[in-house]
Amino acid sequence: MERDLTLFPQDDIGEYLWDAVNTGNDINQEREIEFTVIFKSQEQALKFGHLLLENNQKLSLCPFDENADYPWEVTAYPFIGASYENITAYRHLLTESSAPFEGVFDGFYFPVN
Repeated sequence: MERDLTLFPQDDIGEYLWDAVNTGNDINQEREIEFTVIFKSQEQALKFGHLLLENNQKLSLCPFDENADYPWEVTAYPFIGASYENITAYRHLLTESSAPFEGVFDGFYFPVN
């Protein structure tokens, strides 16, 4: 299959999705995708988590050992299709809504066969 750069741009999201498609994943099938935002303090992470809960989002909050400057992690678990458009839109939503709490988007994940 030839890569369509409009569906799979040459960035981190496009590369991940391209790999997923090439291993047999149907990226249009809705699934739970993990999106992570990290924070400088537990208080900031809790405030952001509260905002997500008010919007009926499933989430987890835990310490994050991989970054001493941002030791708290909030992971949201929306159930969406894994298209480039959906992932970039949700990343943008998290980036914008976590900005008042000094959150930093740290990535997304879903299992690839």
